[in-house]
Amino acid sequence: MRVAILDDYQSVAASYLAAFPAPEGVIYEAFSDHLDDREALVARLEPYEAVVAMRERTAFDRSLLQRLPNLRLLVTTGPRNAVIDEAACLEQGITLCGTGGSVQSTAELTWALILAALRHVPTEIGNVRRGGWMSTVGTDLHGATLGLLGLGRIGAMVASVGKAFGMNLIAWSQNLSAERCVEIGAELVSKDELWRRSDVLSIHLVLSERTRSLVGAAELAQMKPTAWLINSSRGPICDEVALAEACAAHTIAGAGLDAYGIEPLPAGHPFRTLDNVLATPHIGYVSHNVYDGFYRDIAEDISAYLEGKPIRVVVGG
Repeated sequence: MRVAILDDYQSVAASYLAAFPAPEGVIYEAFSDHLDDREALVARLEPYEAVVAMRERTAFDRSLLQRLPNLRLLVTTGPRNAVIDEAACLEQGITLCGTGGSVQSTAELTWALILAALRHVPTEIGNVRRGGWMSTVGTDLHGATLGLLGLGRIGAMVASVGKAFGMNLIAWSQNLSAERCVEIGAELVSKDELWRRSDVLSIHLVLSERTRSLVGAAELAQMKPTAWLINSSRGPICDEVALAEACAAHTIAGAGLDAYGIEPLPAGHPFRTLDNVLATPHIGYVSHNVYDGFYRDIAEDISAYLEGKPIRVVVGG
């Protein structure tokens, strides 16, 4: 069995898989480049019986799956993947499975963005490297208000760090209960209050039809001019055009972002150049512990498939 591993951006798949010997007859072939061109992608994948998708870096919609007649096993890293058509896999007899995941690394990256933004870390590092010295004044977290758009597992982890810094916690989402807020130590507020009161607004929601473009121009207009928006969740939860315009006009202080509607970001995207946007390349889940778990489970999934054993089920969306 030839197994294609897609979007191995850091060229690390081989080193991680070395710890998990391949089943007899299995050959892994990793690709570090990302293909947007559909014809090139089909040509690359057509010979493979199994494909490993790294999160949502490459979408497997119905039309693509129909053009891959040899594909029998599709493994995605993480327990769910919103850009794989689960129904189409089932119809075409393609076994779809996932791996375990971790949320700690995303919570940690969220705080890296918050701290870097409010203390102007990239600017000040640049000053030192260019031979200069300090040029900015940082913003304190203690006593500031951390707004949490979503208070699930990651939101709760982010909240606990905010509490340790002495921040005031407020939260809102469509189904958020007062009991959950009490449990975490946050104040349940209305949606409009969340925008108006937050000094840092951090997004922690699953992307769905209800949450797509939930943060738009009207919501951004309610935020303080000194407030930062942080999105380590999914790019389309926030209207990216409206956010770029708000950052360019400085109607908010800026944004720290790790997820985008199109990835990699197009070369001319304003998030690449705006001086008050800290844009990281979707690295919230990219850590040694997470990758080690991903590749261990990939090897287990492939072995289970070949041996006809029960396989880890992935949930689409």
